Order: sequence, then C-alpha cells, then structure tokens
Amino acid sequence: MLNTATVESRTESAKNSYMSTMPATVDNRDQLEDPLAYLPCSTIVEYSRGQLIYGRSQPSNSIYLVIDGKVKVCRNADDGRQVVVDIYQPDEFFGECGFLGEKQRLEEAVALDSTKVMTWTTSEIEELIVRRPRLGIALIQLLVRRSTDFGTRIESFSIDNIGRRLVRSLIRFSERLGRDTGDGSVDMMPFTHELLSQYVGTSREIVTHYMNQLRRQGYLKYSRKGISLNREALREWLRRDTSDHAE
Repeated sequence: MLNTATVESRTESAKNSYMSTMPATVDNRDQLEDPLAYLPCSTIVEYSRGQLIYGRSQPSNSIYLVIDGKVKVCRNADDGRQVVVDIYQPDEFFGECGFLGEKQRLEEAVALDSTKVMTWTTSEIEELIVRRPRLGIALIQLLVRRSTDFGTRIESFSIDNIGRRLVRSLIRFSERLGRDTGDGSVDMMPFTHELLSQYVGTSREIVTHYMNQLRRQGYLKYSRKGISLNREALREWLRRDTSDHAE
C-alpha cells in the first residue's frame, strides 16, 4: 500500500497531468475544473498483470483512478469478439458507467501490468457533489472531453480504411502513453497486435500486415519490449494519404 505522502504526491501529479492531456487546440485550459481538486484520497487497491478489476457481472457503483500501471477497458461485441474501449494510464479516471447505477456493467476492466487504482463509490461522489458543486462541473467536463474523443474515433471508423485507423490509433496512444526521446521518436509500452486489432476493429493478421509495412517504410520499430515511432512522420503520412485520395 502507498503511504499518505505518496498518495498526496500522486494526486498532485494527477492534477497537472489531467490538464496537460487536453489538446493544444483548446485555449481555455485554465478554465477547466480539476476533479482531483475536490476528491479526497480514498482506498487504493493493487492488481497484478492480467487481473480483473471489475467484470460485466458486477454492479456498476464505483469509479476509479489509475495510480500506477495501465488498465484496459473492453466490451464484447454481439458476435463474441472483444472490443477495446480504451487504455488508461496513471492519473486517468475510468469506470464512469458507475454513474448509471446498473445492476451489471456493460464492460470489464483488466490490469495490463502491475497496477494500483484508487476508487470511490458513486454514492460517495454524489455526497461530495452536494457539498462541492464544482466537482460536478469538473466531472461533466471530463466526460464531455471523453465523449468528444470517442466521437473522433467513430468518425475515423466511418471514413478511414484500416491502415489509416491503425495509424491514427498509434498516434493517439503515443500522445497519451508515449515518451519523447528527444530525437524525434516516441517510445511506448508494447502493444500486442491482438490488442491493437481489438481497438482498431479488425483481425490480428491484418494489424500484423500493416505494422510490418510501417516498419519496412521506417515509420516505427516494435518488439516485445515496446514500440518506437516517428509521430510527425506518421502525421505527414496521414496528410499525404488524404491528399492522394482527394486527387
């Protein structure tokens, strides 16, 4: 378990991280409320790699904050295939469906590595909102931002072929989960082709085909240790590909 000083330090880091994840096109960052400014430290639970944090058979009555590690949230499609909703890193909330108060969740959350999460019940959140109304505003802003991101992803599903969807997904993951190396490349955690296929909406074999193609063309390198990609080169690839299709 983390001690109080560590939790407070992590919470302060989360406040800064939350603001830094907003897109550069948004100019009103200072006007956005920070949920962590109104949430007290709560119970921290540790999970090992691959361990289920919550499943579809569990009641929907809590929300979570990643303290350490990474979490995959996924659903099952009607045909039984798994669909990755998103991947969450330290200082990001997940499990917001808990606000619906359903008897069962529509999704499940799994630890991708050794993970620590902080959790609050929705009843605790509701009581806090009564005393601290700005917390409600902060959570609305967070959920609207997330809804906007999902809208962008749906747009990509509507107009992009699989190769473009994969490239957009890699760029997004590099922005949220990557580390700039200083030489123009970005290093990320290893993503299995199976996980990428579940996020992009295709088969593992097709993802492998495109990943090999991108590697041969020099846009990225990947191994079991991680992925290193040239984000600006991939953005230029998207722009050039759009231009080619427009001609």
